[in-house]
Amino acid sequence: MPQFLTIGTCMTIISISIPDLLVKQIDKTMKEKGFVSRSEITRQALRLYLTEDVKIEDAEGDAVATITVIYRENADRRRLLETQHVHSGLVSTFLHTHIHQGFCLEVIILKGQAMLIRKFVDGLRQNEQIMQIKISVLNQK
Repeated sequence: MPQFLTIGTCMTIISISIPDLLVKQIDKTMKEKGFVSRSEITRQALRLYLTEDVKIEDAEGDAVATITVIYRENADRRRLLETQHVHSGLVSTFLHTHIHQGFCLEVIILKGQAMLIRKFVDGLRQNEQIMQIKISVLNQK
C-alpha cells in the first residue's frame, strides 16, 4: 500500500494559498460531510487526487480494483459472466442492480496480480454490449 495512504501520527505543516470562493466551498462541504477541520478535508482531497490517477495499465504486483459496468438490461450477460468465471480467482465479490429503466449496473471487486486484472478488464472492454466501464485501482506496490 502506498505510504501516503497510511494514516500516521507524524504530520508536516504546510501553507497553501486558496481562492476565497474555494475556501467557501470547502467550509460548506466540511459542514455537510462532517469533516472536523479544513486540514482533514484537505488531506482527504489530496489522498483522493493522488489515488484517482492510478491506472491499471501502470499497476504492477498485487492490486485491488473495483470495476463498475453499465449495460442494457436486455444484453446477453453470458460474455460478462464468462469473463467473471474465467478469472474467478480474482473476483472477491460482485453486486448487480437495476439502476434505471432498461439499464443494469455491476460492481466487481478484484484482488490479485495487476497483470491478471488487466486481462480481466481487457475482456470486459471487448464486450460490445457494455456501455460504460469505470476502474478504480489501489496498487499495493
